[in-house]
Amino acid sequence: MTAQFPLVIVDAANVVGSVPDGWWRDRRAAAERLRDRLADYAARGLRQRPGLPPWAQRGPLEIVLVVEGAARDVEPVPEVRVVAAPGSGDDRMVELVAAREPGRDCLVVTADRELRERVAALGAEVAGPRTVRPAADRS
Repeated sequence: MTAQFPLVIVDAANVVGSVPDGWWRDRRAAAERLRDRLADYAARGLRQRPGLPPWAQRGPLEIVLVVEGAARDVEPVPEVRVVAAPGSGDDRMVELVAAREPGRDCLVVTADRELRERVAALGAEVAGPRTVRPAADRS
């Protein structure tokens, strides 16, 4: 992806942990499943949801999955850049938002209230984990 596309940063630990589907048994595999689902959104955009910025509902998007802990060695795929946080995943996401090009649209997907406040203060939009979860997971 190139810098001209809007940026979507996904908090892997928070999104994976939002559904009690056994993710704790293999955190890396759970993050890989999320990465693979996110790949579809790069070209076509996120599903339409109230409150989601219009630019995020259409592609192309640059998708960045921030991983930490046991999921640190998840590999990227062409459609999803994977960034391993050496320490706090939240701090790494804030760094990514702060480092983006001026005026570049950015959405951070997380339910973490403190993180949402930190990235919103930097001009990013925020959305919850359901934004990137398949419909079957949202019941």
